[in-house]
Amino acid sequence: MDTDLPRGAAGYLVAVPVAALCCLLPLLPLPAPLAGPHWLGAPVDWPKVGLLAFLHGCWESLAQGLPSPCLRLVRLLLRRPRPHGRPPARPDVNAFFPVLFAGVLMLPPAAAALVAAPAALLGAAEPTCRRRQVWNGSQLALSAFAASVVFHRLAGPQLLLGSRFPAALLPGCAALAAFCLVNGVLVGVMRLLAEGPRRPSAHRPQAHRPQAHRRTAAVPGLPVLVHAAGGLMVAVLWQGPYGAFAALLALLPLSISAWVFAQGHRERDAHQATVQALVQAVEIKDSYTRGHSERVGRASVLIAGQLGMEPERLRTLRYAGVLHDVGKLGVATELLRRNGPLTEAERRAVEVHPVHGYELVRGIAFLGEAHAGILHHHERMDGRGYPSGLAGEQIPEFARIISVADAFDSMTSTRSYRRGRPVTEAVTELERCSGSQFDPVMVRALVDALAVHDWQPVLPPPDTIGAVPDIPLGVPEPVRAAPRGVPAQGGGSVPTVGPS
Repeated sequence: MDTDLPRGAAGYLVAVPVAALCCLLPLLPLPAPLAGPHWLGAPVDWPKVGLLAFLHGCWESLAQGLPSPCLRLVRLLLRRPRPHGRPPARPDVNAFFPVLFAGVLMLPPAAAALVAAPAALLGAAEPTCRRRQVWNGSQLALSAFAASVVFHRLAGPQLLLGSRFPAALLPGCAALAAFCLVNGVLVGVMRLLAEGPRRPSAHRPQAHRPQAHRRTAAVPGLPVLVHAAGGLMVAVLWQGPYGAFAALLALLPLSISAWVFAQGHRERDAHQATVQALVQAVEIKDSYTRGHSERVGRASVLIAGQLGMEPERLRTLRYAGVLHDVGKLGVATELLRRNGPLTEAERRAVEVHPVHGYELVRGIAFLGEAHAGILHHHERMDGRGYPSGLAGEQIPEFARIISVADAFDSMTSTRSYRRGRPVTEAVTELERCSGSQFDPVMVRALVDALAVHDWQPVLPPPDTIGAVPDIPLGVPEPVRAAPRGVPAQGGGSVPTVGPS
């Protein structure tokens, strides 16, 4: 994965761990001229550092839904393989920060940076993710180092030991701000180097772009404030009469939230796997659908983004767009793959695929509104669509969005009988049919989105491009050969509507 990064991002991927190592230099017995301020690295309570690092690794594993370091060590000693089906480490999920913040408040800066290292180095990552995982740990170490420096410069340790509240909260808040700032800058620079200043392209899926890191995009938010409060509680209790035991008790409520967080990620992964399995089944049956479903999902999200749809509905809408043709599993393969014309009965058999799709997915609860989008994505604003003949506002919002996205991708994609048309030509056709076939609001939203995001027509392979007719929209198709007993068809306008 990391081999796909641009040269600048690859160099940055090495530079950040090197900088993190430099932060640990004060822990070494350096000569006085090189040692720097005394509070940077010494004296160090090594048992406390080791315990905090161990706890951070345990809770980090819990938040990611992975086995704890103890369990991994036992398996390593017993030479037992990882259980089948156990997901690998996920460097893209948020970390569990309370223990790390407690280290920022209780330890010298160099030791606070060291707390973040074991969780990254000993994580159960796949070999291809190891460099990225090391980078993640390094940027957390740099953030912890900067936060601890700020906390010490504002006399935070003295205020904390003296339990001088709310005075001790000021250096704590400053340390939190420094942590978020350094973390955000490190991640932002990596994204800029990896993805460039260009806006995301609609034809390039997010998953296929070089991704250095998504982990800390949400760090400066409510979760990190809660984690910081938990870290402050751990530090206060740890330095009280009951020591580390009381601090562990303080972590219990946050452990529940970490577990719930991990379960949420697992559930989302399961949803994605379910959708992907259904899409792959359709793509095996209908070669044209290969890639079409994902593009319709992305185009639907572009439209909804212009409408200001909330993120949870956006996720559901994407599922609906990706699964809009799942009903083709209930249509005869020969009808889907035929290049020639269909009889009226065969066309009706194909047009029932939205109903098949709804029947297939209606028992999948997490799809929610997607059910209506799948069932009604071939309805028309004038009521001449199928399967229910709904009109205007009777058509669910998801279905009106998917209808525009589906037609747009169909027009800009190459089929066996027509080459994909330019985006401008497809937009002109959408605007021509706006109000009769498509919702004008959705068409306008797509046009506005295309002004910001690139969309490239899907071209045929170079060795077959000459065999695919280049027919503008609205121009009659050439007559195509028909099976025996079926009249040849052709000479009509290239349809915008129809089973796709």
